[in-house]
Amino acid sequence: MNKKIPLALLAAALLSVVGCNPAEKAAQEPEQQTSTSAVTLDLSDAPEGKLPQGVSPTAYRLDLNLDPRQDSFSGSVAIDIQLAKAANHIWLHGKNLDVGVIKAQLADGRKIPAQYRQVLDSGVAAIEFAELLPAGKFTLLIDYSADFDRNLAGLFKVEEQGSTYALAKSESIQARKYLPGFDEPGLKATFSISLTVPEGYAAISNGPELKREAAGEGMEKVTFAATPPMSTYLLSLSVGPFDIVERPAIPPSKYRKEPIPLRGFARQGRGGDMNYILDITPKMVETFENQLQRPYPFKKLDIIAAPQWPSGATELSAAITYREQRILVGDNPAPGARLALVEVHAHEIAHMWFGNQVTPPWWDDLWLKEGFATWGEPLVLRIMEPEGGHDLNAATYAIGAMQLDSLASTRAIREPVTDNNNIRNAYDSITYSKSLGVINMVDSYFGAERFRPALGRYLETFSDGEADSPSFYKVIGEETNTPELTEAFRSFVEQKGVPQLELLLDCTAPSQAKLHVSQSRYKALGSPIEEAGQKWSIPFCFSSASSEQQCQILTRKEETLNIAGNSCPSWVMPNALGSGYYRWNLPEAQWQALLEHFAEFAPTEQLSIIDSAFAAFEAGKLPAAQLLEVVRQSARVEKRQVITLPLNYLRKYRENYLSEEQRSAFLNFAQNLYLPLLNNSANSTEPDQQMLHSELLGFMALVAGDPDTRKQLVEKATAFTGYKTARDPEALDSDLYSPALTVAVQDAGDDFLSHLIKVRGELDDPRFENASASAIGSSDNPAQLEIVQKLALSEEMGPREAFTLIQYSLAQPEVQEQNWQWLRENFDKVVDKIPAQIRRRTPAFAGVFCDAKRLQELQQLFAKHGGLTPGYQRSLAQTEERIQLCMALEKKGQSLMEALPKSVGLAQNN
Repeated sequence: MNKKIPLALLAAALLSVVGCNPAEKAAQEPEQQTSTSAVTLDLSDAPEGKLPQGVSPTAYRLDLNLDPRQDSFSGSVAIDIQLAKAANHIWLHGKNLDVGVIKAQLADGRKIPAQYRQVLDSGVAAIEFAELLPAGKFTLLIDYSADFDRNLAGLFKVEEQGSTYALAKSESIQARKYLPGFDEPGLKATFSISLTVPEGYAAISNGPELKREAAGEGMEKVTFAATPPMSTYLLSLSVGPFDIVERPAIPPSKYRKEPIPLRGFARQGRGGDMNYILDITPKMVETFENQLQRPYPFKKLDIIAAPQWPSGATELSAAITYREQRILVGDNPAPGARLALVEVHAHEIAHMWFGNQVTPPWWDDLWLKEGFATWGEPLVLRIMEPEGGHDLNAATYAIGAMQLDSLASTRAIREPVTDNNNIRNAYDSITYSKSLGVINMVDSYFGAERFRPALGRYLETFSDGEADSPSFYKVIGEETNTPELTEAFRSFVEQKGVPQLELLLDCTAPSQAKLHVSQSRYKALGSPIEEAGQKWSIPFCFSSASSEQQCQILTRKEETLNIAGNSCPSWVMPNALGSGYYRWNLPEAQWQALLEHFAEFAPTEQLSIIDSAFAAFEAGKLPAAQLLEVVRQSARVEKRQVITLPLNYLRKYRENYLSEEQRSAFLNFAQNLYLPLLNNSANSTEPDQQMLHSELLGFMALVAGDPDTRKQLVEKATAFTGYKTARDPEALDSDLYSPALTVAVQDAGDDFLSHLIKVRGELDDPRFENASASAIGSSDNPAQLEIVQKLALSEEMGPREAFTLIQYSLAQPEVQEQNWQWLRENFDKVVDKIPAQIRRRTPAFAGVFCDAKRLQELQQLFAKHGGLTPGYQRSLAQTEERIQLCMALEKKGQSLMEALPKSVGLAQNN
């Protein structure tokens, strides 16, 4: 579109169109330019990314009528705006809004008519004024309405157990779907909000509730206190017949004089399931305050269990909102469910400082909120639960990020975001888990006593404002007076990829052993990564048989380090304490020496050994026999995270490279390693052992295909669901919902699928609802395809669960071809069904493939339909590369399967 409108004609036209509907406005717009001297607005200048500078909101006054029982909502907003220079138009955000009256009120009281029009589908709108507005302050007044979204975006409504709820999912750029305004993180302003809601309904927003007053016809108006300056993506609006769980206020602390009112909200009848999360909240808030040496920054804390929510949780300021299955766990949750709850809650509480109090100005600095919130999880949890293994969990998350970071198509932690459609692509494991790994590495290397006070200074300096990466580096550098610290951050944050260290032990000198180290970017076999001379400032620590830990910042491509001690060490551990975000490789003999001492290393070091071994194997540098020895060693230790780290790799090799003739060898190998561990953990009362038992049951049943384990899970699933027997609610805990229901769908008989669908509609258990979706999608019976596919697109299946069902359906070899064909033929319907927030991820449906034919079909699908999923390009590039790497690894993968021992008795590994 490139349509220029003369201001002279616009002024007259606006007087007649203000208040008309959009169709009438379009009919009355001038068609051609008649005055060469008129000021014009070129709609082709509509910003696809950041809005132009010089227009800043300072305050919003929002008044909405929100009745979840209706199909639409309406209201008005007054936005106080600072205009840097005179203008006849401004750009802001609004998507699918029906704008009625709109005008600008000047400081002298005059009201200038205006016209609103949405210009870009991403929600960029132009406001054109009937006359030139002077520089300075003015107030934009807008009356508008819109339909509630039914796909978990913006202000949406959901129905659950006969009741209807309205909730706002504002992050990242969804606030524009219910609020015309400046929908950018750095454009912070105060919000004064009033909601007119059905009488007796709970109403939640970011500020404390000030008053309720009758509003006629069974409605009442709820007014909330003004908020501190905040971003639109943190706006909270929730209305419905929620159970409200009042808790005693969180007491004052060393850093805070006032108590914090604490409440929980859950849909009708489920308020009692909020107890666990509410119980742990006061201690968690206090721990964060102590670690950051800064007070909780808001006047209250509400915790909302949303009946449906497109993500796991969102850090809406002082009104944290969760998908209910994440936190409605009852008073005695299964260990895995409890761990997931405390981790996600710690993450969201951390956001009250990182992201909410101090906000990145734009999405390229997303790591400053998401990375530090992810790092905040183990920071407080290891204090609250010293024996909880949270450091190990954090290490596995950082290692997981290396999988994505090893792709040529990955992104840097900090990378320009120039298009609204690409914002959500920054929400990946690079931003979350790589940032966690980098921050943890810096914190470990330089010491908490130096680094964390600097974080407190950063929060204090930019409180209620915004800060980008250079601002962060500046404050951290000034506070610590350590240039190496900021340079380490920069080198890992500003460039993509995993550093690969090649190490060589040199004992040629009679009295001085040396370690030669060279760094490059890690690349697997078949990787398109090209050598570009990348190097990092790497906080590097190693230990050896002859010395304690030694540390140094590696800054050159090649360096030689002296090893303390007077003898040649028998082994070298290249990632002491396992805190380094890098991979490493040794000559074969040194690998063998290291593995002989595997049990002596710290668990985080063992995790580093396992990851680097698999990485070296996939780069063609480690023999299959040594990799199998790494797997065996991992199964002989005590820590769950170390035992289970190889399982996803084994799944990949088994699914892509195992021949029919090798299936018994794979099963035998898995039985020898893991059945003794299953037996030992079967009746444990230790939460970590219980989680280990659940993970191994799932692996043995679904990957190894162990018949006894599958039978055990079928018995649990049929008893729990009451299939051909009386229902036993205690037969299955929620950690086993997914594997047990999946095996039952495949093994319990053809009728179990319809039984599960029926029970799914009867049980009010959000975790069961989610797990049953993946189980239904895992049907491998061709006769059931029509049932499964129809259910995926039906009203009985929620948008998020539909995505899960389709994802699992493509992972079943027996029906993969039919499900893939159905997806391609119904792609438009699938896109309409799944949450708008994750449509960009639809190329990842094909991530299970490992052949050129499917790769070509994937490319054809998005060449034809990519326009339905804005922002899909990165997911497509990563999925294409994963398929290509899978094909390139074929010979290595087959060599590993061929190296499996053909016959090994169980007693050998007992």
